[in-house]
Amino acid sequence: MKPIPDHLAPDLRILFVGYNPSLRSGETGHHYANPRNRFWTILYRAGITPRLYRADEDQDLLHLGYGFTNIVARPTRTAAEIAPEEYAEGRELLRDKVARYRPKVVCFVGKGVYEAFSGRRQVDWGYQDEPIIDGVRAFVAPSSSGLVRMKLEEIVDIFNMIHHD
Repeated sequence: MKPIPDHLAPDLRILFVGYNPSLRSGETGHHYANPRNRFWTILYRAGITPRLYRADEDQDLLHLGYGFTNIVARPTRTAAEIAPEEYAEGRELLRDKVARYRPKVVCFVGKGVYEAFSGRRQVDWGYQDEPIIDGVRAFVAPSSSGLVRMKLEEIVDIFNMIHHD
């Protein structure tokens, strides 16, 4: 199964970074395509998007200033299947993408994604003190996976902080 395409452009408002594509995303070629993933609902409910988008419209969010990538490109059933060396390679690739495209904010969709990227542990939700590179802020949000036990409203409230700081 081949990786799904990134959606990147210079000077994005927010670059959303996931762990890696689900098998469903790998099949469809679109980010957050698993029907149990709440990503699109969360963006809408948090006021980030003006309407509820579908996974097959992911490329359309570029005109809103939102892009998509993953720390690991290979689709898997769960993030537990990702090998440490895949994270190491993904860290370097992500750092290069951020340096090249310079989004205002990189939103890590899952604490584990940020931890894999930064090497830090025990991070809080929201904006992090250390920029990824000068001028690019890191924001840590919960994973939108249906496996996450947090209530949808709690997740929406955290995502809502992204454009209120």
